[in-house]
Parts: sequence; structure tokens; C-alpha cells
Amino acid sequence: MRKNFIPVFLLTLMLSFVIGTSAITQSDQKTLAVGDTMPAFSLTDQDGKTFNSTDYVGKSILVIYFYPKDESMVCTKEACSFRDSFDDFTKAGAKVIGINGGTVASHKEFRDHYKLPFILLSDPDNKVYHRFGIKNTMFMTGRETLVIDLHGKIAFTYQAMMQGKKHADDALAFIKSHKGR
Repeated sequence: MRKNFIPVFLLTLMLSFVIGTSAITQSDQKTLAVGDTMPAFSLTDQDGKTFNSTDYVGKSILVIYFYPKDESMVCTKEACSFRDSFDDFTKAGAKVIGINGGTVASHKEFRDHYKLPFILLSDPDNKVYHRFGIKNTMFMTGRETLVIDLHGKIAFTYQAMMQGKKHADDALAFIKSHKGR
């Protein structure tokens, strides 16, 4: 019994340190809110091309959705909801962009598998996640959708870990209700 105590104790100590460090890092991170300016960023898309956010400010409303993982159940539902509403977003002058820490290859496979017509960006070190202040939930990167207006300001945010479909529905409803304002 005593033999097992030390490895279990060490494992518990290490987990406590990792969880504590993660909590400290996240608590230092500022969550962006409506009215804040979107941080500029550059990431690689599913085709290996560089996407620069500043190239789109003033030209399109940006709908940026952060999601935990390609091919997971809720993330797939969320992506397919954006896909199914893609024409409506386009007609409203919006460009849909999905971001997570997955690889370029994973995004390409995910995009092809579900015929996603929008850009998926790879954020391998979660630097953009942190710049936007997206918090982890249950040991996973968070799920949050932001609408960025033509001035580069955050106009709408929605966060719900298990309601993937509502991200697209609520973002589109917001854009349609504010069209022409």
C-alpha cells in the first residue's frame, strides 16, 4: 500500500500544479467585450495560405468562431450550421472564419469532409485564442463566436460550450437585425 502512495501523491501534485498554472494564466487574460477593437492577427488557413485580419476590416463584417476540435460532435454541428447559413451570411456582407489549434491538414480534411465553404484557420499555440481572451472550459479550448463590424470593433459575442448550432443562428440574427445601422 505504501509503495503506491508516492506515485499517486506525485501525480496528484503535478496535476494540481498544471491546473493551478492554467487557472492563473487564464485569470490574467482579458476577455474582449462588445465595443473593444479586434486584435490584428495572421494565421494559416486550411490551404496553407496566410490570412491577415487587417485585410478584411472595412470590407466585410467578420464572423469569427472559436471552436475546440475538428470532427468532434458539437464542433461538427456548429460548423455545419455555419455552412447551412453561409449564403445568408454572405448576402448580409459577412465573412465566416473558424479558428482552433488544429493543424492545417486537419482543417483541410474537416473542410472537405463536410463541404465547408468558409475559411478555417490554424492557431497551433492558441496565441489568437489568448489575444481574444477566449477561456478554456473543461480542459478544452473555449467555444465563442464574435461578430466584428466594419470598423474592426466587436459588435456581438456569444459563448456556449454545448450549443454549437446556436452560434451561427444567433450571429446571423444579430447581423440581420443590425443591417444598415
